[in-house]
Amino acid sequence: MYVIKQSFNRPSLIRFRRELLMIFIAEKALSTVAVATAIPFPNAKSSPVPSTTTPFSQAQNLPTGLENGKIRPCPSINPGCVSSNPMSSSFAFPWRIDGYSSNSSAMQKLQDALVKTQKNVKIQIVEDTPSGQYLQAEVDGGFGRDVLEFLINGDVVSFRGMATKVTYVYPFTTALGDSKGQEGRLKQIINELGWYAPSFDDSMDMLD
Repeated sequence: MYVIKQSFNRPSLIRFRRELLMIFIAEKALSTVAVATAIPFPNAKSSPVPSTTTPFSQAQNLPTGLENGKIRPCPSINPGCVSSNPMSSSFAFPWRIDGYSSNSSAMQKLQDALVKTQKNVKIQIVEDTPSGQYLQAEVDGGFGRDVLEFLINGDVVSFRGMATKVTYVYPFTTALGDSKGQEGRLKQIINELGWYAPSFDDSMDMLD
C-alpha cells in the first residue's frame, strides 16, 4: 500500500485549473477554425469518391498509440471511450501528480493501481518518448477487452480509456454504449492513486 501525501494549496489549484481550462478552450477554437477553412466553395468541382468502408468496418481496427506526441482523441464511431485530448466529445481533464520526484516512480505507481483495480490486466507497452512516458494496457471490459493509455509528462497525466469492441444492432449504423463505463474505470484508478483529477465543476467554481 502506498501513502500519497496531498500538498495542494488553493492558489496553485486555481492556477492549474485555469491553465487546463484555457488550453481546452484554445484547442477547441483551433479545431473549429480548421474545419471552417476546409469547407469548399459552392462552385468548386470535385469528383465523388465512393466509400467502401462502414462504421462497423472502421471500428474493427481502431488506432492506438500517440499521435503527434499526444494521447489520441476518442474515435467518433466508438461511444465507449473517454480521452483527455480536448478534441474528444467525451473529454476529461488530465490528472495531476503531487508528491513524486520522478516520472519513473509515477509510472510504477500507475501500473500497480491498474493491477489492483482492474481485471486481467495485461501491460502491452511501457516506453519513454520525447513527450513523456507512455503506457498501454488491456483490461476486461463490458463486452470484451478495453485498452487504457497513459502519457506521463512531468506532473501531468494524459489518458484514454476505450472499448476495443463496438457493438451495432442491424440494420442501424449507430454504435451502442456510452462513456460511463470508462469514466467509472478511470475513477477507480485515480482514487487508488490519490492523484488530483480536475473536473468541469471545478473550472466553473474557479470562474465564479
